[in-house]
Amino acid sequence: MASLWRSYQALMTKYPWSVQIVTAGSLVGVGDVISQQLIERRGLAHHNVGRTARMMSIGFFFVGPVIGSWYKVLDRIVVGGSKSDAMKKMLVDQLCFAPCFLGTFLCISGALNGLTAEENIAKLKRDYTDALISNYYLWPPVQIANFYFVPLHHRLAVVQIVAVAWNSYLTWKANKM
Repeated sequence: MASLWRSYQALMTKYPWSVQIVTAGSLVGVGDVISQQLIERRGLAHHNVGRTARMMSIGFFFVGPVIGSWYKVLDRIVVGGSKSDAMKKMLVDQLCFAPCFLGTFLCISGALNGLTAEENIAKLKRDYTDALISNYYLWPPVQIANFYFVPLHHRLAVVQIVAVAWNSYLTWKANKM
């Protein structure tokens, strides 16, 4: 495990942007597999590989780039690494970024699942508030610790590791018809 971590660190140093995006896409995919197998109990024979691929593509092309960029912007908006700064970053993250990110994630997943605009809006109206409330149970303490203890270039990875459970919930929510 230690050698795997060292390899990850070396790749992060050499290719930080690419590694962050690949990490995000992979872990969104893992979240979908967990959702289908443990939450929905589909079994391997009924696993929807296309859905996992769609969720991974959201991770590669939306989650990774957007969150990776957001953390850089947030570090410019709230400068510093004190406990107070971590609290401010968490508040900006959770009050400004999270609601927009979550709504966009649900809309993208709905579109990739073939929902019409009307169906996507109805699904968003049905699921958004519940998902946002669930977000607020999990992410504020995680983000305070992330912003206080974790260097900028590792924040996306830390979030994505915690997000395996969150992604399982979110992919279940996004794909529940």
